Amino acid sequence: MLKNIVFDLGGVVVAHNEEGFREKLGKFFDFVFGPDMKCVPSFWCDYDLGLLTIDETAAEVAKFRDCDAATAKAHMLQAISLQEEVEPTVELIKELKAKGYKLYVLSNMSKEYIEYLRKLPVFEYFDYQAVSCEQHLGKPDHKFYEYLLSHCNLVPSETIFIDDRKDNVEAAAELGIVPFHFDRRNPEKACEELRKVIYNE
Repeated sequence: MLKNIVFDLGGVVVAHNEEGFREKLGKFFDFVFGPDMKCVPSFWCDYDLGLLTIDETAAEVAKFRDCDAATAKAHMLQAISLQEEVEPTVELIKELKAKGYKLYVLSNMSKEYIEYLRKLPVFEYFDYQAVSCEQHLGKPDHKFYEYLLSHCNLVPSETIFIDDRKDNVEAAAELGIVPFHFDRRNPEKACEELRKVIYNE
């Protein structure tokens, strides 16, 4: 029986305002948010792990995109400001909380991103948030999942992990956690499928 629901953030709980992001920044950040996310540059991974500051990362982005660092940083901050809640997921989170489930976050995210997101109303529903920039660990490294399990005393078989990246849910499954691959393109359908898994329907 599932007792613990663990959410990734980007593409599951929050997402870019798609129209605004695509028009303003989509091409600039296709190396991070494009279709092939396995090719994310190492400097961006280090940023998510809290190993690089935003200014250090902006300098790397500037070299990568052949622009000045000030422009790169401005684009990074603008991308953060375009994040918004994924409504079907937020409704599910409220529903699960009301039913007594324990809710957690396990997410690769930079300091600036998580500081912005924690101002959103949905974050009041989480019992604990494990974020890569704070733990200096990231998915799909098993150590990150193990940190959450240990820190919150979670039983893997009683825990489901929800992520929009297949490699991340596969890593969770290797540790005995119930995996759920979330379709970010159709959050309504994904949440309905998730209800069936959680409620064992």
